[in-house]
Amino acid sequence: MKLIPIYTWNRSLLEFNRKRDKLSRQPWAQGVLLLFCVIIAMLLANLPVVSTYYKSFLETNVQIHLQSPNGNINWLFPHEMTIEKFINDILMVIFFFTVGLEIKREVAHGELSSVKKALLPVIAAFGGVIMPAIFYTLVNKGTAGASGWGIPTATDIAFAVCILSVLGDRVPVSLKVFLTALAIADDLIAILVVAIFYGGHINFLLLGLSIVVIFVAWLMSHFGQKNIWVYLVLAVIVWVLFYYSGIHATMSGVVMAFVIPSKARYERSYVLHKIKFFSNKLIKFDQVDDETMFPNGPQRHFLRRIHKTAYGSLDMSYRVEHALSPWVNFVIMPIFALANAGVEISDLSYFNVFNTAGVAGGVGLGIFLGLVLGKPVGITLFSFLAIKSRICAMPDKAKWGMFFAVACLGGIGFTMSIFVDTLSFSGLEQVEQMRNAGKIAILMGSLAAGVLGSVLITFASKGNHSAEN
Repeated sequence: MKLIPIYTWNRSLLEFNRKRDKLSRQPWAQGVLLLFCVIIAMLLANLPVVSTYYKSFLETNVQIHLQSPNGNINWLFPHEMTIEKFINDILMVIFFFTVGLEIKREVAHGELSSVKKALLPVIAAFGGVIMPAIFYTLVNKGTAGASGWGIPTATDIAFAVCILSVLGDRVPVSLKVFLTALAIADDLIAILVVAIFYGGHINFLLLGLSIVVIFVAWLMSHFGQKNIWVYLVLAVIVWVLFYYSGIHATMSGVVMAFVIPSKARYERSYVLHKIKFFSNKLIKFDQVDDETMFPNGPQRHFLRRIHKTAYGSLDMSYRVEHALSPWVNFVIMPIFALANAGVEISDLSYFNVFNTAGVAGGVGLGIFLGLVLGKPVGITLFSFLAIKSRICAMPDKAKWGMFFAVACLGGIGFTMSIFVDTLSFSGLEQVEQMRNAGKIAILMGSLAAGVLGSVLITFASKGNHSAEN
């Protein structure tokens, strides 16, 4: 048997990694992957051959069981942990952690870093939360489904950016930046909604202990602790305390994201001086020994020093976010979609979101109207009031027709909406039917919002082009 030469293997691996990295950088890639996972999840939940195994797999317990021979010790940790809860309560912590890092970065250096930059997207984000909640409440007021008002309030940035990338230069750059900043502000509001309204009964003792641990982590950050493993251990402790205290465990990821250091080890002047110094040394030793050998011994040393200096110029927040983002976007989010988007369709009436007579009542209608109408109306109305009152300025080269069309893309809820749906309606007998109806409405509402926004953007861009001519 002829073995594959190591050179051929390494070359093939490098080529595969290059193509993978190129694909992952495409703005549409994550949205397409999530859509594919939704289709697979729906098939797994409805094909008779695999549907039973799909449900059983998600309901399988994954717990550590400690039991002594005499029975004095009989511990299960974490309690009531299934594969589905593992995905939603543990893997999603990493998602919320990266969301927290992104919000922190935007607040520190990005589109939310100043009052002037942040005001319009933040005001618009509040409008995009309040109006869908009002639409939902008008449909479900006084019913068992009233607690699901938070479901249509979130925007999924992955799908929105995917559609914007496909539409290309039809959308002004200023509105692309506006929608991205709005989605980030929207995520922050959604996090607060989950933390305040969708937790359990609070154990204040455990909550107090978690605050102490968070304070210890903040002190370490404040006094320059740069070891990521210290924060990882503290993050696990905070997760455990949140999980048992009644605060949703995913919130531990957001809290720790705001605690870890965002200051680099080396200052700008030091980095520039050292890199210049080591680069000069690198050139100086280029003539040492065999000229055909690069790097030679001394040069390897200086290259390592350059690498170390460059690494120290990046703060921990950036390094962690950069390392986790591919895993979150292309592993964790698809797994979340596979586990949560699979809804068993017993009959076609599930797709009739306008039917309020079923067990789920007006849950589907409230979510659909909230995403398709509430989101764009709220975003546009609040922005209109802010701009006309001269609190904010209209984004460059934007007109109200295009503004409303882009606001329609804010109705793509998906990830956050499905996540809130999994937390809603607890304690009700018909909880499963309501959550399934909610997921169908989220998928249909997000699809309708994406199509509506794309069509309106196309028409608005044609109108703008005709007016310019």
